[in-house]
Amino acid sequence: MTEQSDLLGRARAWIGRPATAPVTARDPVNQPMIRRWAEAMGDANPLWHDPDVRAAAGFAGAVAPPAMLEVWTMAPYRAGGRTEDEDMAVLRLFDEAGYRGVVATNIEQEYLRYLVEGDIIHARAIVSDISDEKRTGLGIGHFVTIDYEFTDQADELVGRMKFRILKFKPPLEQSKAAAPAGDAGANTFPHPRPAITHDNAFFWEGLKQRKLLIQSFDGRLVHPPVPACPETGSLEWTTVEASGKGVIHSFVVMHQPQLPCFQYPLPVVLVELEEGVRIVANMIDTAPEDVAIGRAVTLDFVEVEPDYILPAFRLA
Repeated sequence: MTEQSDLLGRARAWIGRPATAPVTARDPVNQPMIRRWAEAMGDANPLWHDPDVRAAAGFAGAVAPPAMLEVWTMAPYRAGGRTEDEDMAVLRLFDEAGYRGVVATNIEQEYLRYLVEGDIIHARAIVSDISDEKRTGLGIGHFVTIDYEFTDQADELVGRMKFRILKFKPPLEQSKAAAPAGDAGANTFPHPRPAITHDNAFFWEGLKQRKLLIQSFDGRLVHPPVPACPETGSLEWTTVEASGKGVIHSFVVMHQPQLPCFQYPLPVVLVELEEGVRIVANMIDTAPEDVAIGRAVTLDFVEVEPDYILPAFRLA
């Protein structure tokens, strides 16, 4: 049996088994967490914060956005990483075999009812599939699919989630090992490309013209692009060119996984534009320690490959 088939056999032995120990939410569904989540996501639906709207919809207390389904049972942040119960042993198999890169590729959620104030959510995660080795733009790897079931304090099912990740071998080290001495071109890799659709093509075409275009539904600005107005359902929209001025609303400094087309550590920011929408982009010409929430930034454009333009920000 080859090393690869042995790894796949050991990994597939996890199919049908719990990926982690069962989890019980540390807090019941509550209004403060709902408010903070809705603010962070830019979700202004009054059902999440207006008592009169909730009452008119038949809810006596706080009601949570359905997309918060997984939030209630997320593991707490720990400087030393997750505990053994929280960690997924099946993923450690791939780490040990050199598939140290990880990226989420699919999330599908099914909501059976609204979560309301006082609900205590429980989560169970089962390994449902391990793919054969695949060759992807990030590197060779395996897709690992985890099925979640969420129940309430009465053990009644309230939702499901299918979560698929790719565990991959970052190609940079493979290239270094295989490249002849002095071969500078061996470590050049294409930059990840977006999925361009009918709904977002205008955004990427605008970037080619060094314009940051924002979707406008009769004055309601929306980003990222969507097929229809999330408030009215309208399919009629125009675009507004953003000024490029904004402030850092949140940020993260990426260290891992390291992809060969980026420089690390990599500051990635969520910028609130002065037009009122938020956009995620990389910072350029900025030391990670100088990135801070509330700092003013200004838009720039980076041609990462010929005719492939991305927005980026620098400190104002």
